[in-house]
Amino acid sequence: MVFTMPILPSLETDAEEWDDTGAAAMTDEAAFAEAMLASYRRAMASVSAVSSDIRAAARRLTSIWREGGRLVYTGAGSSGLAAAEDAAELPGTFGLDASRIAIVLPGGTDEPFRIDGSAEDDAAAGEQAIAELGDLTRDAVIAVSASGSTPFTVAAVAEARRRGAFVIGIAHHQGSPLLVGADAPILLESGEEALRGSTRLAAGAAQKAALGMLSSLMGFGLGHIHQGLMVNLKADNAKLRERARGIVATIAGVSDAEAEGALRKAGGEVKPAVLIACGVSVGAAVTCLAAAGGRIDEALRRAAVSGAVMGEKPNEQGSVA
Repeated sequence: MVFTMPILPSLETDAEEWDDTGAAAMTDEAAFAEAMLASYRRAMASVSAVSSDIRAAARRLTSIWREGGRLVYTGAGSSGLAAAEDAAELPGTFGLDASRIAIVLPGGTDEPFRIDGSAEDDAAAGEQAIAELGDLTRDAVIAVSASGSTPFTVAAVAEARRRGAFVIGIAHHQGSPLLVGADAPILLESGEEALRGSTRLAAGAAQKAALGMLSSLMGFGLGHIHQGLMVNLKADNAKLRERARGIVATIAGVSDAEAEGALRKAGGEVKPAVLIACGVSVGAAVTCLAAAGGRIDEALRRAAVSGAVMGEKPNEQGSVA
């Protein structure tokens, strides 16, 4: 399948032709601060308005991840940084395999926080960066551009479509090339910026919220969120190990000491530790979680139905192999 998208001149999220209405008031610090707050409120409203689109896209991401596909995040400038930040958080927050998550930015990811404005115009580089990922028929690409017409991002998405990817496009202009070319377009009508043309502000806030909803709803669909808690987090430091212990204690209704014991038997993994703390044997915890697609509530139900809940303390169980 060959898909091409026109690359249009860059657009701002606010009107191209600005007038001086209210300009005098904006010389006052308090008025400018209030204008910024108002723009952030509009940004959140723009995300709320497309909640159903975000949820539908997240369900597709859940299926793609379950089937072994990759997630590819791309964007340029502050939009690229927002995309990269969301991608970088997924392994720690939801325990996702980092080797199945890619970040595509102008100039690469060696210096992701150095924004090279001229690199955003390099359409050939966007196409090449995606081409290096090979076949994308099982994968999803999440592309972000405030204008929806950034040459690097538009070209990257066009190449992704040619390679069979499912594309989610996040932009702020209806009818922009990115949204037109996406399988799942998400239009964030965040409106005019208080600081004209600075899309890192209200537009950036809307992008971060939309990206956070996408990935968190995917995590929910994968069973990695239970009772609003991160039950598949990667506890690789003291703070997160303490958090894991608290999560197990909260869900299972046991003491911190019992939660610690359950985590020890579960090799530090929160989900099986919850079941162990509830009196499920280690082997049954692993089996029930696999049968339940990783969902703790369903795993507990299966354990109860099968009689696997023994009522024993976590320190009386064997360990997860």
